[in-house]
Amino acid sequence: MSDLITVPNADEKNIAVLTHLGGTLFSVFPALIVWMLKKDNSPFVGEHAREALNFQITLLIGYVISSILMYILIGFMLAGILWVANIVFCILAAIAASNGEEYRYPFTLRLIS
Repeated sequence: MSDLITVPNADEKNIAVLTHLGGTLFSVFPALIVWMLKKDNSPFVGEHAREALNFQITLLIGYVISSILMYILIGFMLAGILWVANIVFCILAAIAASNGEEYRYPFTLRLIS
């Protein structure tokens, strides 16, 4: 996010929080819907939705890889690690969004820009 973005209002913060937390239950869908609807109207919400979408896409790729690796039993551990990472990082992102701050998910492929 750039320094020129105005301070987000309470509604924008709430939408960003729900976008991050929605990823824990519904994968890419909340972030994709919010990003498509709000990216032009609210830079704050658009940035958070884009970041959440990139993270959820990265997780989906990780889950596909872990399902392939389940044949050699390593995939079960990888799937568990991804599940925990999803919950932890989504909560951290939601906290940052509720404070009106920028958040960048670690280990994320930036596919949507």
